[in-house]
Amino acid sequence: MVKKIFNFINREVSGLHEAAYLLGFFAFLSQLLALVRDRLFAHQFGAGATLDIYYAAFRIPDLIFISVASLVSVSVLVPFVIEKLSISKDETRRLIDGLFSFFFILIVVVSLFAFFLMPVLAPIIFSGFDGTMMEALISLSRIILVSPILLGISNFFGSITQASKRFFVYAISPLLYNFGIIAGILWFYPNFGITGLGLGVILGALLHLLIQVPAVVADGLFPRLSFSFDWDVIVRVSSISIPRTITLGLSQLTIIWFVALASRMGEGAISIFNFSWNLQSVPLSIVGVSYSLAAFPTLSKLFSEGKRDLFIGHIISAARHVVFWSLPIAVLFIVLRAQIVRTILGSGAFDWADTRLTAAALALFAVSAVAQGLILLFVRGYYAEGKTGRPLVLSLISSIVAVVLAWGLVRLITLVPVFGYFIESLLRVADLSGTLVLVLPLAYSVSMILNVWLLWYFYEGDVKSFAGPLGNTLFSSFSSSVIMGAVAYGGLNIFSQIFDLDTVLGVFLQGLVSGLIGIVAGVLVLYLLKSNELSTVWRTLHHKIWGVKAIAPELREL
Repeated sequence: MVKKIFNFINREVSGLHEAAYLLGFFAFLSQLLALVRDRLFAHQFGAGATLDIYYAAFRIPDLIFISVASLVSVSVLVPFVIEKLSISKDETRRLIDGLFSFFFILIVVVSLFAFFLMPVLAPIIFSGFDGTMMEALISLSRIILVSPILLGISNFFGSITQASKRFFVYAISPLLYNFGIIAGILWFYPNFGITGLGLGVILGALLHLLIQVPAVVADGLFPRLSFSFDWDVIVRVSSISIPRTITLGLSQLTIIWFVALASRMGEGAISIFNFSWNLQSVPLSIVGVSYSLAAFPTLSKLFSEGKRDLFIGHIISAARHVVFWSLPIAVLFIVLRAQIVRTILGSGAFDWADTRLTAAALALFAVSAVAQGLILLFVRGYYAEGKTGRPLVLSLISSIVAVVLAWGLVRLITLVPVFGYFIESLLRVADLSGTLVLVLPLAYSVSMILNVWLLWYFYEGDVKSFAGPLGNTLFSSFSSSVIMGAVAYGGLNIFSQIFDLDTVLGVFLQGLVSGLIGIVAGVLVLYLLKSNELSTVWRTLHHKIWGVKAIAPELREL
C-alpha cells in the first residue's frame, strides 16, 4: 500500500490543464492551511508588535533565499536538466552534482555572513523599531536564517522533479511548510516564546525538503557534495540565472522597502501589510503560479525542439486561462473583502479596526491580481527561451516606480491630507487611524500593472497573434466579472437583513451566499458569450479528471 501511494504521488503528469489543475488543487489546500496559520496569528497576537517583529524577521532571510537560491531555481535549471536527460543519466548527474555543491557552499557562506552582520543590518532597515523590538528582531532573524538553506536545497530538488513532470511532490511541499509554522504557533510558542515561531519556520522548511528526497532518490539523481566544480557549467548557468536573480532580488528589495516604510507608520502597520499580502496571494498561488509552473517544462521542451508556433500557442492558452480565472476572483475579493477578512482573521486580538484596514489593503492588492498572474507566465516564457535580460529591465522599471510612488504618496498625504482622505473615503476607512499603510498596496498594484503592460507590449512586438485571443478572453471575462460583482454586491445588501452580522458565522454566510449567487450569474454570462475557456474547463474536469476512463490507465501503471 505504501509503495502504491508513493508511486501515485511520484507519477508523471502531462497536459497543461491537467497539470495546472493538479497544482492548483494542492495550492488551494496549501492556501487553506496558510489561512488557518494566519487566523491563528491574528487570534493570538492581532495586528501588533509581536507580528510586526515576526514578519520583519523574514525580510533578510528571504532576500538571501531569493538572491542565492534563484541561481539554481526551477525556472533556470529545468531547461538544463531536460537537455541533459535527453543525452544520458550520467550527464545529468554530473550537472546536478556540480551545481548542487557550488550552490550549497555559497548559500551557507552567505547565511553565516548575514548571521554576524544582523545587528548592523536590522537597525538600518527597520529604524522604526525600539530597543526591545530590535533585540527580538535580531534574535528571530538569526534563527530564520536556517530556512533559506533548507528551502534552497528543496528548490534545487524541485527542479529535478519538475523536469520529470512529477508535479505531485512539488505541489505537496508547501502544505508541509505551513504545517511546520502552525506547529510553531500551537506548540513551540507556548514553550519558547517568539523563538518558538522561528523554530516552527525551520520545521516547515525541513518538511518542505524531506518530502522531495524520495522522488529524487528514485530518479537516481540525488546530488553528491563535491569540491571539484565544473566551472564551464557554472558560468553557463550563472549567465542565465544572474539576471533572473537580480530580477527577483529587485522584487524582494521592493518588499523590504515597503516593510521598512511600514515600520515607521506605527504599531501594526507591518502586520496589516502582511495579512493583506498573504490573502491576495491565495488566488495568485492557485491560478497564476499553477499555470506558470505547469506550462514551464513544456515551454522549455518546445523551445529546445524549435517548435516556435507551438511554443507561442502554449503561452497564449495558459495566459487566457490565467485571465479567465484571475479576473472574477479579483472582483469577488474586492466586493467581499470585509467578509473574507472577518471570516478568516476576525477573532481574538484581531479587532474590527484591524479587519477594515486589512480589507482595504486587500482590495488594493486585488486590483493587480490579473497582472501578477500574467507576469509569472510571461517571465517564464522568456526564461524557457533563455532570455533573462528583458524581464530584468522591466522589473527594474516597475520596482523603481513602486519605491518612488510609495515614498511620494507618503509625502503627498503628509503635505496634502485631502488626498489621503479621498483614498480613505473610497475604501470606507476614513474614521480609522493608521490608514497611511494603504499607500503600500496601492503603489505595488500600480507597478505590477505597469510591468505586465510592458511585458505584453514586448511580447506583442514579437508575436503579432498574441493580442487577439487574449483580448477576446479579457472581454468575456471582464463582462462576466462585472455582472458577477454587481450581483454579489446586491446580495450583500439583501442578506445583511437576514444574517446576524454581529457573529462570524453571520458574516461568513452573508459573503458565501452573495458570492455563490454572483458566481452563478457570472457563469451564465460566460455561457451566453460562448466562452472557449468555460468549455475547456468543463471538458478537462469532466473527461480527464472526473472521467473514470481517463484515470484508469494511469492507475493500472501503479
